[in-house]
Amino acid sequence: MKISILFVCMGNICRSPAAEGIFQQMVADAGLEDRIEIDSAGTHSYHTGLPADQRMRRVALSRGYQLDSIARTLVVEDFDRFDLIITMDEDNFGEAMALSPGHGARVVPMVDYCELKEVGEVPDPYYGGEEGFHTVIDILEDGCFNLLKRCASI
Repeated sequence: MKISILFVCMGNICRSPAAEGIFQQMVADAGLEDRIEIDSAGTHSYHTGLPADQRMRRVALSRGYQLDSIARTLVVEDFDRFDLIITMDEDNFGEAMALSPGHGARVVPMVDYCELKEVGEVPDPYYGGEEGFHTVIDILEDGCFNLLKRCASI
């Protein structure tokens, strides 16, 4: 059985591409590429067509993750294409739910998968310093690891 997962943040240049890249690496390391489809999108179209933020790419690379995705906007069709739509914060969750046609994908906050970190959301690092990007990756590693455990058992 194949499962498809879409990570969603606001602009699709920081948090969701980082989640996509981290999860892709974990899935590859587990040898599950043929069982899990991964993508990312944003609730806003500000950065459509652009690569991930250079600061996020640099920090991710320093931690062993390659971020190759190109920003795109969440669309209604994603709710039929993906099994899970994983959002980074309450705003993203609300916007995804408002766009949802009421069927298809399950929308779940990323922090629902976190076990090591007690956080209410994955904070947007865009306007902060480099430490914020490291914090995001810490949270995403925790959440992605636990998400992978659940996917591997399906």
